[in-house]
Amino acid sequence: MEDPGLDLKGCSCPQHGLQNALKKYKEALAKGDVTAQIALQPALKFNGGGNINHSIFWTNLSPNGGGEPQGELMEAIKRDFGSFEKMKEKIAAVSVGVQGSGWGWLGFNKESGRLNIAACPNQDPLEGTTGLTPLLGIDVWEHAYYLQYKNVRPDYVKAIWNVVNWENVAERFQAAKK
Repeated sequence: MEDPGLDLKGCSCPQHGLQNALKKYKEALAKGDVTAQIALQPALKFNGGGNINHSIFWTNLSPNGGGEPQGELMEAIKRDFGSFEKMKEKIAAVSVGVQGSGWGWLGFNKESGRLNIAACPNQDPLEGTTGLTPLLGIDVWEHAYYLQYKNVRPDYVKAIWNVVNWENVAERFQAAKK
């Protein structure tokens, strides 16, 4: 996946950070260097989580988004939260309440067959840290909203509902149930 003509040493984006960490991890595996493998775990978690989280986030959004989910997803939301508005209130509270940087999530718990809301700090991936399958992620790192909302995270979280791609979230829900 790495572009051999690209110098990734100075790049700080999650995708390139992940590629660099994976390259070093592969080298450590080949050498049997367990100390190096362990030392690379934070970089793998941070950059891998950032790559996973942003990949989901960008598909969760659409300029034609907003409104409410339909069908089985809406039925599950009503069952697990009482109403769509209550689900929005709960995910907003969790997202706004993240200390520093992180993510608010609507996830699916395969064991219980129910929807859950969770927050993850930094770039921690939802599934890898909670076991929940990610359906909808709200990036609450300041870079996601500062230019438009300054440091008023609640306004950003309120506005994000206008661009949620509910078709994408519903597809994720259907796939998670399998």
